Amino acid sequence: MDEHLTVIIGAGLTGLTTAAFLRAAGRPVLVLEQSAHIGGQIRTLRKDGFVFETGPNTGTISSPEVAELFELLGLEPEIATPAAANRLIWKGDRLHPLPRNFAEAVSTPLFSLWDKWRILGEPFRRRGGQPNETVGSLARRRLGKSFVDYAVDPFLGGIYAGDPDQLVTRFALPKLYDLEQRYGSFVLGAIRKARLPRSERDRKASRKIFSARGGLGVLIEALADYIGREHILTETQIRYINHPGAHTFGLTYTDASGEEHTIPCRHLVSTVAARHIPTLFDHFPADESAVFEQLYYAPMIEIAVGFRRDVATHLPAFGCLIPSRENRRILGILFPSDCFHGRAPEGGALYSIFMGGVRSASLIDLSDEEISTIAMEELRDMLHIPQTCKPDLLHISRHRHAIPQYYADTELRLDIIRRMEMRWPGLHLGGNMRGGIGMAHRISQGVEMARSIIEETAIAERAAKG
Repeated sequence: MDEHLTVIIGAGLTGLTTAAFLRAAGRPVLVLEQSAHIGGQIRTLRKDGFVFETGPNTGTISSPEVAELFELLGLEPEIATPAAANRLIWKGDRLHPLPRNFAEAVSTPLFSLWDKWRILGEPFRRRGGQPNETVGSLARRRLGKSFVDYAVDPFLGGIYAGDPDQLVTRFALPKLYDLEQRYGSFVLGAIRKARLPRSERDRKASRKIFSARGGLGVLIEALADYIGREHILTETQIRYINHPGAHTFGLTYTDASGEEHTIPCRHLVSTVAARHIPTLFDHFPADESAVFEQLYYAPMIEIAVGFRRDVATHLPAFGCLIPSRENRRILGILFPSDCFHGRAPEGGALYSIFMGGVRSASLIDLSDEEISTIAMEELRDMLHIPQTCKPDLLHISRHRHAIPQYYADTELRLDIIRRMEMRWPGLHLGGNMRGGIGMAHRISQGVEMARSIIEETAIAERAAKG
């Protein structure tokens, strides 16, 4: 076994990205995955001419690392059609376009007249002084209640499946927090940031919505091929990890056949969910264990519904979101066949319906029949699909621990992570328990961890040579 081996626990997008960039630098890696498949929650299925996701549907090219990953793999991202720029919000008994500029914000029925006037004063409001202010509190203070109800709330429901009055801004939406703290205003901050010069590398972050041609599973398969499938082991179980010295780990695991192995490594990367961290290490302090175990992951249900003939009534769009105050039983609906080619048979339509989240966590325990009934009732009512039109595809995916919620205890968790990495040189703790939940966040974190390991290894090699 190579003395400079890096072992990566978890074959989700973060772990695979880390492994790919280490392999690109000629560094040896071994990826250990507990489940039988790789990709974490990313999985693409194909059935009867429909191509659908059972987890994340898309990502945004919001960092250069996303573009660089596709370049590394020799893979072209599939960019969403112009329809993806349109977002719809449910209010009352119909869908309304989410405003994309000031003129649309003034004319939309989504926001109150008072709040439309208030937005003119947004640049002149004082900065907040509470570091753990929630997104709801911040937006209510700067923009007004109706903006929270019909923009912020559904937006966070769509991203985090969360509650704006529990998610802390500087962890959940750090760029928004930075706009107020650095520039004193969302409006002025956005204008000033748009005027900042961008390097050629920065311009790779096009902000475009992407998938892969044939679904996100194609990206995962390309990652596995690049890393080398012989370097990825599935159905493994970590038994224990010891750390006798700096950049020295001993990891014992069982493979798919139940055989036990112990391997040494110089760097250890974990991308597993927070609740699993204390079980990986011997003698983990009880108070620190509690901080990891208490991170709440919102449950999600995703229902793929396909029709060979599109009979719905809606504007071409990325999808629609439902504010919590509207008291519907779903969080939103995506329109994949509006945004990407080949997701439904010619002339047909594919929809992805999302249920659960923080606001309706108990739905995860409903039967498949109950979930199907709710999904179809909501879809028919909102998109005016006739009762006589039966779906040609209906597939339910459940994720009991889907999306971490960045509440006020996040700071303590991040502090413990920093102390662990200092106490155990060579340990890198990643995954979506820190640093964001989107695909771009996961890719950027994977690249960052790989670069850190490459740099640390190079320093050690130079020191060894004297």
